[in-house]
Amino acid sequence: MKLGIVGYGNLGKGVENAVQHNPDVELVAIFTRRNPQDLKIKSNAKVVSVSEIENWKDKIDVLILCGGSATDLPVQTPKYVKIFNVIDSFDTHARIPEHFANVDKAAKEAGKIGIISVGWDPGLFSLNRMYANAILPNGKDYTFWGKGVSQGHSDAVRRIDGVLDARQYTIPVEAALKAVKNGENPTLTTRQKHTRECFVVAAEGADKARIEKEIKEMPNYFSDYDTTVHFISMEEMKKNHSGLPHGGCVIRTGQTGTTKHVIEYNIKLESNPEFTSSVLVAFARAAYKLNKEGQKGARTIFDIPPAYLSAKSAEELRKTML
Repeated sequence: MKLGIVGYGNLGKGVENAVQHNPDVELVAIFTRRNPQDLKIKSNAKVVSVSEIENWKDKIDVLILCGGSATDLPVQTPKYVKIFNVIDSFDTHARIPEHFANVDKAAKEAGKIGIISVGWDPGLFSLNRMYANAILPNGKDYTFWGKGVSQGHSDAVRRIDGVLDARQYTIPVEAALKAVKNGENPTLTTRQKHTRECFVVAAEGADKARIEKEIKEMPNYFSDYDTTVHFISMEEMKKNHSGLPHGGCVIRTGQTGTTKHVIEYNIKLESNPEFTSSVLVAFARAAYKLNKEGQKGARTIFDIPPAYLSAKSAEELRKTML
């Protein structure tokens, strides 16, 4: 399977790294908005201006889109699914139905597959929520993220005028998490489950009060949370916030008759983008298989048969993993 990447930030670099661990996958091209000569990559892929992407129509099986959810993916995914099978990590939960509809329309017209919102949340966490709901229909869901850096939220802050760099940490409220794990089944608002903490490098002379106000009032990202904003230097950013850890858990508490049960799925990531990239590569394999079968249109993680993610044959999976 031949892959292409659009974007070479942390996520794109993660995809390049993930390909090295998947012998059935070849990275053939990295498309960039920057000057291709300025990009220093680690693989043997071609570095190409995104303006030339249509010339690669018949040379790539799946295009992995590594842009941000705030402004890149709502435009890029419907645009490029007209040319390639595509996959993205769109993570603005409230806008997923709208994004799906846009991609589905374009993909069906072009006869391509577009898998959206692939990662760990939305993505693997979504799948575990669905499984747990199906198994324990009489129950309650809880999702906690962090402490960790959210790539999508950090990108959204960086798009604000006057911001040079930013990191946003999602932090679970410990008392809420403890109550859930104790089986207390609390009713929690969005604000009661998490806080958000932003570290921002502002341009010289930028209106910091305006930047802080835009962050705290940003819909779908910060307006529903208690958010703290710290303005720091670029030196401090590089020294103290260069890592990209994350993680979290999905918990379902429920009953079957008079007996109580707890289902918990937990991940701890040293690198959010590297892990997300590995998920994207696995689902790119599924996109390739689906399109080979003649399928078309948008898909989410709920629509993908688990075996389609693996490079192993059905016989191998039954023998080694069932």
